[in-house]
Amino acid sequence: MRTRSLLPQVLAVNAALVMATAFVAAMLAPDQAGGLANIQRDLLIGLAVVSAVLLNTLLLKRRLVPLELLLEAIERVDAARPGQRAHAPRNAPREVERLTAGFNKMLDRIEHERIEGGRAVIRAQEEERARIAQDLHDEVNQALTAILLRLQAAALDVPPGLRSELKEIQTLATQAMEELLTLARTLRPTALDDHGLVPALASQVANFGERTGIRTTFHRHGDTPELSDEEQLVLYRVAQESLSNVVQHSGASAVRVELSSVGRTTLRVRDDGCGFAPKKGSGGRLGVSGMRERALLVGGRLNVFSAPGEGTTIELTMGAS
Repeated sequence: MRTRSLLPQVLAVNAALVMATAFVAAMLAPDQAGGLANIQRDLLIGLAVVSAVLLNTLLLKRRLVPLELLLEAIERVDAARPGQRAHAPRNAPREVERLTAGFNKMLDRIEHERIEGGRAVIRAQEEERARIAQDLHDEVNQALTAILLRLQAAALDVPPGLRSELKEIQTLATQAMEELLTLARTLRPTALDDHGLVPALASQVANFGERTGIRTTFHRHGDTPELSDEEQLVLYRVAQESLSNVVQHSGASAVRVELSSVGRTTLRVRDDGCGFAPKKGSGGRLGVSGMRERALLVGGRLNVFSAPGEGTTIELTMGAS
């Protein structure tokens, strides 16, 4: 009965009951005769059956408790929170330990494949963004430049009354070119490729403050983090989306962006805006679900802390468990 495997225990209990019944029946048979012996044998068989049922019930109930605990642990595992694992209860049968190990191996494989697949998705997205940004810069921007040159040439030959209108068209075309270049830089952050994550974030925050008039600060704690290209892209994009949400929804007057590399790498974007009441499991209009999905693709975790009138904090932790 010292074995931790369930099957030998069940077999041992039933074998012991059968042997005990056979021994008692053999002891009673020579000394008894007639109907009394038959009655005693029937009673003995009935007692053996009842004993077998009771002992098997008690044994199975006791030994299946760890399995129930394991199932509860499995149900608590959240795929949206990487790193969670099930743990077999103490003194669990060997079958439960094997089931736990198999389940955890499956989680390891799923998380590994999700991260690898997520990085491939991010690379594909960024390559497509880079292609579109290049097309906008090379083709559309050149077309607008050609229009401006033609307008400048035409302004020399038109009557004076039309020159003011051509000037306005030139102004609109120049504005369109500037917006186009801004869009191209947004689609593909060249600063991230040329200078790395920290300078790119600092530049992004500074440009955001100049463009919107919102007071912005960037703070860095710890050494320069050692991150993959995909992880850096996710940090940059989450910061970009968070700042965009500040303009669109928060009504904030100040934003603080922090990048900490003390322990795990963590990005925080805090504003002093109107805040909101986050709903569990809902990304809402702030696009939180998209940012959370990006974080999961590289094994990170995104949290949102907010309350009406108390501002909002977006926190992205890389390699979180």
